[in-house]
Amino acid sequence: MQLVICLVGTLLTLGLQGEARTPSRYHEDDYHPRSRPNIVMRGEDKDYWMQDAQDALTRQLGIRLREKQAKNVVFFLGDGMSLSTVTAARILKGSKTGKFERESLSWEEFDFAALSKTYNTEDIVTDSAASATAYLSGVKTNQAIIGLDATAIYENCSTQNDISTHTSSIAEWFLEAGRSAGLVTTTRVTHATPAGVYAHVADRKWEDDAHMLDDYVDPETCDDIAEQLVYGEPGRHLKVVLGGGRRSFRPKEEPDVEDGSAGYREDGRNLINAWLEEKEKMGASAAYAWNKEDLMAIDLQNTDYVMGLFDHSHMDTVLTRNVSMDPTLPEMTKFAIEMLSKDPNGYFLLVEGGRIDLMHHGNEVRQALYETLDFEEAVSMALSLTDPEETIILVTADHGHTLDINGYAERNEDIFGYAGISNVDYKRYTTLSYGNGPGFQLVPDGRYEPTEEDLNDKYFSYPSGIPKESSTHDGTDVGIWAHGPFAHLFTSVYEENYIPHALAYAACVGHGRTFCDKK
Repeated sequence: MQLVICLVGTLLTLGLQGEARTPSRYHEDDYHPRSRPNIVMRGEDKDYWMQDAQDALTRQLGIRLREKQAKNVVFFLGDGMSLSTVTAARILKGSKTGKFERESLSWEEFDFAALSKTYNTEDIVTDSAASATAYLSGVKTNQAIIGLDATAIYENCSTQNDISTHTSSIAEWFLEAGRSAGLVTTTRVTHATPAGVYAHVADRKWEDDAHMLDDYVDPETCDDIAEQLVYGEPGRHLKVVLGGGRRSFRPKEEPDVEDGSAGYREDGRNLINAWLEEKEKMGASAAYAWNKEDLMAIDLQNTDYVMGLFDHSHMDTVLTRNVSMDPTLPEMTKFAIEMLSKDPNGYFLLVEGGRIDLMHHGNEVRQALYETLDFEEAVSMALSLTDPEETIILVTADHGHTLDINGYAERNEDIFGYAGISNVDYKRYTTLSYGNGPGFQLVPDGRYEPTEEDLNDKYFSYPSGIPKESSTHDGTDVGIWAHGPFAHLFTSVYEENYIPHALAYAACVGHGRTFCDKK
């Protein structure tokens, strides 16, 4: 009898403990949450959803094709902007507008969308260098290589100098057609994505001669990326170059104007001064800016070329930058469009939200999503400054990241908060987490449970499943969103290298089929 009483007491105690630590909504099967009764979100009954779908159908039926030559191309690249990043950023934006999951990002209002397959010629999961070569030149290539095809050998200088391996970017196609080109980024202007516009290099790390010497490569034999921007083709013809990365343009003996950091160049050259001298030799007016005030003071109408380098390395993030010193991505986008719009023949502009990727690498999802919203504001800026009858705007990503959105958080909740409680270790888990990265933490009793303080810290690395110093990219398809002339060329699932060919068709540039061939 005493044994029975003891067993019953033990069972009751365990039951009460489970009830105290696990809300009733988690007492369900292992796969699906139990529906919460008597909840109708903001009048979302059947009439609401029927009307919502009919409105969407009406809009879809009203889409018309713009089959006319595109004068301009504005190419937005969200580095590492996986579809899960887009979804989470949409919800974050919605938390500010009150629309939550019903919110839309600017490019989600575009008429046409597609998917891009991002693998390269070596790996299922690409890096930004190989990816940039594909979506800018139309040729897939090997990991860590920029502007060279797959016959090039990694870190082989002679391969880099072999013209037969060189690819040409859509920016170069625009320049060949007598039009203008430029780039804007929040990373170093010599980083993998922007370098895809103008560089041909056997290793993406070769941003300056110091990095080449680190790999025992003679910088007198091969030009580094910064040199190619200043002296090379098509780099020296870019009308506007805005981003970070002063370090690769300054000699090591010269302290940085902002933070005193030493430059990286071993050859003693200041390539910023060299860039200004080159423009003078070309008989062109040029301006250089290292802060926001300098940039905004430039006389656009009387300046032919502009270079802005706003940080020693990558530009600061949205949540860490000095707003009086650093221009925002939307501000740089506005400046670049106004600068390039002076060309009556049209222009190509690459705009990269580069720090989305860098924040994901650290599992710093709060920063990554705010970078995505900054990127979205830049897209909105471009929409306000351009005419969809003459400018095609394309938004895509070079690869994804291993960001997951876990079940089953309720609607209208903080995207940075908790999704629920595990029915295995009875600890809370976050709505957002990563497949791998520095967010992996173990404590004596198992998995680390993030605190409220953690989740409010912009530097907090969200939980990951596999420990790594830096998280990897992922190999899932990424989105393509298009608006303007021939945007309807993006309606399916494509190889990544298709993108510049379709844009070139619309703009009548390059060496393949174009709309103008039909005239």
